[in-house]
Amino acid sequence: MTGITKTIPQSEGPGTVEELYSVAGEFEFHMAGKPSKLKVGDNVYTIWRDEIIGRLPIIRMEEGAVNPESGKPRTLIYVRTPGERLAQPIPRAGHQGTRYYDGADWPV
Repeated sequence: MTGITKTIPQSEGPGTVEELYSVAGEFEFHMAGKPSKLKVGDNVYTIWRDEIIGRLPIIRMEEGAVNPESGKPRTLIYVRTPGERLAQPIPRAGHQGTRYYDGADWPV
């Protein structure tokens, strides 16, 4: 299943990671501009400390938001929690921010 990777900043701490994979609800990510290859039903694969730790299904996307720092357009991406957490994380050293990801090395 396709989607994007999002790095969870260290400043958000391990509490955010735990909530994504243990508490029922939704969580908001953002992406610059309009995502051309992303749709509802795809996944956000989360990266924490240079490892993909899990994935969350996209439930809706809202265009028209603005980055408060730069003023540039961005899309808000909402996922359903809790997500699917990997028993064995996938290394992603040097990977930061947002990238499209096809889930090719996700375990079956």
